[in-house]
Amino acid sequence: MKITVNETEMVLPDGTTLSAVRRKVCPGADVLVYNGAPVLAVTAAKLSLREGDTVALFRRGRKPTAVEAKALLQARNTPGSVAKLAKVAVGIAGAGGLGSNAALALARSGIGRLIIADFDVVEPSNLNRQAYDFRQIGLFKVDALKENILRANPYVRVDIRRMRLTAQNAARAFSGADILIEALDSADAKAMLAKAFCRSFPKKPLILASGLASCNDSNSVRTRKIGPYVYLVGDQRCGVRPGMGLFAPRVGIAACHQANLALRLALGLH
Repeated sequence: MKITVNETEMVLPDGTTLSAVRRKVCPGADVLVYNGAPVLAVTAAKLSLREGDTVALFRRGRKPTAVEAKALLQARNTPGSVAKLAKVAVGIAGAGGLGSNAALALARSGIGRLIIADFDVVEPSNLNRQAYDFRQIGLFKVDALKENILRANPYVRVDIRRMRLTAQNAARAFSGADILIEALDSADAKAMLAKAFCRSFPKKPLILASGLASCNDSNSVRTRKIGPYVYLVGDQRCGVRPGMGLFAPRVGIAACHQANLALRLALGLH
């Protein structure tokens, strides 16, 4: 039978146990992941492997090789998802609270390519909700975000566009994306992007967001399908205005709604 161990295909006799593979490949391993789920060493002796299984083995406290690191980074993903996600490019229009958090979630999940566009720089008032830190104040957001993404997952391709999106350049900026996440600030900018992208790519999914201000009920943030290939995340009520600002939890919830939907679309689950 063929199984995959730390990104390497192995041919083993039928009925080989996980414990036997551990002894052969990494005798001191105390991190054992079988088809996306952690397994205790005591259980490994009773677990017979099957054709197509995926195993990750590692010993805590030791610096992994590049091959081991890549395997372990995706070891907790659902089996079969890694190869599919690696082929998908997701565009992100805007690198603020929504865009920066969605980008990191997708990178950690194994998306193969991110295309991120924004013209702005990191400033102190961003830090209450955006995925940056004080050291990055003054940097272009796309540069700072690329740096943070590659720290989390050095195997993802990150293409950045230091640009203000307009009706004339938006479609061109994301022509290589299979899915687009809208993460802009104003209603006018959101409408402009939606119109430009849908006109150029009517059958590519577009994930919009609206209504995520304050610290209102988390469960009021929902994902709705509003067109054949268009989705809207948010409560559609709580926009930013005087007396109603933005907090990290609710912005993060909406960003993760967008990222999770992008994953589902990439995997053909939606």
